[in-house]
Amino acid sequence: MTDAARDIVGFAAAGLAAGIVLRVLMRPVLELPLLARENYRGVRVATAAGLVVVLAAVFVEGTRDILASFGAGHQVTPARGLVLFTTLGFGLLGLLDDLIGSGHARGFRGHVGELAHGRLTTGGIKLVGGAALAIVLAGATDGNAPARVLTDAALIALAANLANQLDRRPGRVAKVAVPAFVALAATATYGDYLEGVAVVIGSTAALFVDDLRERLMLGDTGANVIGAALGAGVVFSFPFDVRVGVLVAVAVLNVVGELSSFTRLIDKVPPLRALDRAGRIDP
Repeated sequence: MTDAARDIVGFAAAGLAAGIVLRVLMRPVLELPLLARENYRGVRVATAAGLVVVLAAVFVEGTRDILASFGAGHQVTPARGLVLFTTLGFGLLGLLDDLIGSGHARGFRGHVGELAHGRLTTGGIKLVGGAALAIVLAGATDGNAPARVLTDAALIALAANLANQLDRRPGRVAKVAVPAFVALAATATYGDYLEGVAVVIGSTAALFVDDLRERLMLGDTGANVIGAALGAGVVFSFPFDVRVGVLVAVAVLNVVGELSSFTRLIDKVPPLRALDRAGRIDP
């Protein structure tokens, strides 16, 4: 195993450990009636458990910074700082939707339709705010190239939205995100960015069983962060032509999710249906 791969595995393990600890410590918070929502089976489950993912990223980077001050390891780099910014920003927007979103308007068309009637939904705030955050992130690397900034911003924002579209059944986001990150880490140009994304994916894995068994839901707080972090990982770790290709693929999937239902499409393909339902409580 190369040093780069070892570092990524180490950060993923740190995210996993932090996620496990925070899941236990945050149990009283996640059990508050404020966070209870009905899932697709009508069972009331704690939502916004993605807070664990957000706080795990802060905890790991903060701990690393403290250790670095004593001469152990390196302090938080600008690259990992950008991933942390992604996590906090998209997590805040997702939490807002989880806490006070009505759920009446769903999808891009629903939120844009509400906006056309002079009503800005929490989902609309999430879309507009996510686009603004994505532009800030893209500008950090492509500030002097407007076309690249817009392309990369679209990739980050649409990746976040895609994760939200997928998060309609227990465990589905993790089942997609973990393999996606492995593929990203195996093919990308290595950088500190992937270390930050590894923390997000590791802490997501810490919640996988509880998510799968309907003891909690990641909510938009989690899905938003996971998708945006993976999108940022692509932006920060691949050449521009590859990013354009990924953007096209992500955009197509967004359109598919908007016009149809990923659950319906998955159920039509037996291998995907079996994988999607594996470990889940029977309806």
